[in-house]
Amino acid sequence: MTGGKSSKAYWLIMTISFKGSAVDADLTKETIEDLQYQGLKIIQNKSCFCFGMDAVLLADFITLRRGDKVLDLCTGSGIIPILLSGQQTASHITGIELMAYIADMGKRSITLNGISDQVSIIEGDIKDAHRLAGGVFDVVSVNPPYEKGDNERQSDNLFLAGARHELFCTLQDVCKSAGRTLKSGGKFFMIHRVARLEEIFNAMRAHRIAPKRLRFIHPAMGTEPNLVLIEGAKNGKSGIRVMPPLFVRDENGVYTKEINRIYHIEEAVR
Repeated sequence: MTGGKSSKAYWLIMTISFKGSAVDADLTKETIEDLQYQGLKIIQNKSCFCFGMDAVLLADFITLRRGDKVLDLCTGSGIIPILLSGQQTASHITGIELMAYIADMGKRSITLNGISDQVSIIEGDIKDAHRLAGGVFDVVSVNPPYEKGDNERQSDNLFLAGARHELFCTLQDVCKSAGRTLKSGGKFFMIHRVARLEEIFNAMRAHRIAPKRLRFIHPAMGTEPNLVLIEGAKNGKSGIRVMPPLFVRDENGVYTKEINRIYHIEEAVR
């Protein structure tokens, strides 16, 4: 391995124990964010990686049937399980997060919202999800790191680097974990970069997950898509349905009506 940030990150990975303290997180920067949905809240820390629009869009894209058992990989501070709990549809939602401090924030958010009977956060590696979570799931979701692990632009902040870059899990790891934990016919939901779509399809199919539904996300009208929402089915048949595009902003740079719907902005104003 060569020098530079990749080498630095490698040695951080080799020497830091995630079972220990909060590493370099500034605990004074914890805040409680109101999600403006079903009275739900989440604990965030701005010295770590905070959830973004992609997590909210993924949660909206996920379709659940009553009683579904759900597993969220790379759950971070638990934003997707918390948002899904507001639908009051799934029988139970489990999130898996590697970093001890981030997992602890998620657990505290679950307690804060009083949804411990419906949502749980497990500290652990998604590569062991089939063992840690136990059983099989109807739905597996993931908002994974988008960038390759050898990217020189990665942050010196291990929390940020781990959330954005494939330092601790790769796209193959994500799809393998989903394939091992989904029941036959179970649904897989993911958001990722459009630029990696061919690689995504190959990884899904390698682990018996057939791509079934796509929705491309455009930053604004008149721009090319940069993100894509993907639904797959374990042991599913071939055939992909492409949904209408999702535009984040209109021609005037204002959030579109659909983004307002997803964020429940109109409901919050009423």
